[in-house]
Amino acid sequence: MKIVSAVAIVALFAAAPAFAQVSTTEKTGLNAVVGAAPSTADFVTEVAISDMFEIQSSELAGQKSDAATKTFAGQMVTDHKKTSGELKALIQTAKLNVTPPPTLDASHQKMLDKLKSESGEAFTKDYHSDQVSAHKAAVSLFERYGKNGDNPALKDWANKTLPALQHHLEMAQALDK
Repeated sequence: MKIVSAVAIVALFAAAPAFAQVSTTEKTGLNAVVGAAPSTADFVTEVAISDMFEIQSSELAGQKSDAATKTFAGQMVTDHKKTSGELKALIQTAKLNVTPPPTLDASHQKMLDKLKSESGEAFTKDYHSDQVSAHKAAVSLFERYGKNGDNPALKDWANKTLPALQHHLEMAQALDK
């Protein structure tokens, strides 16, 4: 335990110069560790990627999984298409100079590719695990931006959307029970 703590402390000090580069600190998880809000650009990017992953992986689950998982997956597709639309509308109405990415980042694409190659219990187990991880990350992202984000319209939307994401996390955690 002491070794793990020491390694974590060394890693934080070694990464200290990266704190000036918000994108790097958000991508590596350092912002989440210290509770820092992402930049508006990072928030938009992370939300867009998260929604794309939720939609695409849940569409797969709708084809490949058991009835309870299919029900959950259908709700994820509906809800995340809604948040994607809301985000796009906010970008336009708030006149943000941010363009959401058109495709998944490498790490999410790798998870999606793994799901595409699986079936049966292996698929369901990994889909459930991915959903818990993705929703924990989304809750953290929305909490941090909702508290200290720099765009008032996005900040309000993050706070309004957060309860639904917390509910998604609870539902994802309940899938294996």
